[in-house]
Amino acid sequence: MRLAASQSCLIVVDVQERLAPVMGDPRKVIDGAARLAAAARRLGVPTLISEQYPKGLGSTMIDVREVVPEEDAYVQKLDFSCCGEPEFMAKFAALGRRQVVLAGIEMHVCVMQTALDLKDKGFDVFVAVDACGSRFASDEEVAKLRFAAAGIHLVTIEMTIFEWLERSGTPEFKDISKTLIR
Repeated sequence: MRLAASQSCLIVVDVQERLAPVMGDPRKVIDGAARLAAAARRLGVPTLISEQYPKGLGSTMIDVREVVPEEDAYVQKLDFSCCGEPEFMAKFAALGRRQVVLAGIEMHVCVMQTALDLKDKGFDVFVAVDACGSRFASDEEVAKLRFAAAGIHLVTIEMTIFEWLERSGTPEFKDISKTLIR
């Protein structure tokens, strides 16, 4: 199954000021989420961003906020799964997309529970492994195994971007290849 920009949405899970710095590789998650969000914006892929208890964990990291400044893209939550928040689910349903690309933290908790819930609801779920993280590498490794066992697709940032692009030679490809493809 291949990603299509016209069928996809991006969900960035809990890449927040007090949470992101304690990940095993914080820059991987922060930069990865920002790169995916920038590509999504350029290609018309809608983005939603969750914030787990922002009073305690802070706002979404500025790297992502600069790319997605629209306040209506952000949803606060207390449930680990984004699907447990009615406001999030209403915004998600309004997008009308069947494919979901997930990025964020923690991979084995909030990203995992969101992915499993979306898969159970019949969506095609893709986890961008190089835009996700956990505090411990062992949790990331087991999360990848569990995603695969559940039929959730593991992808990378570049796999996602190139599948959304579909071809070279377009103005979008030229823009994105200058800054987002490494």
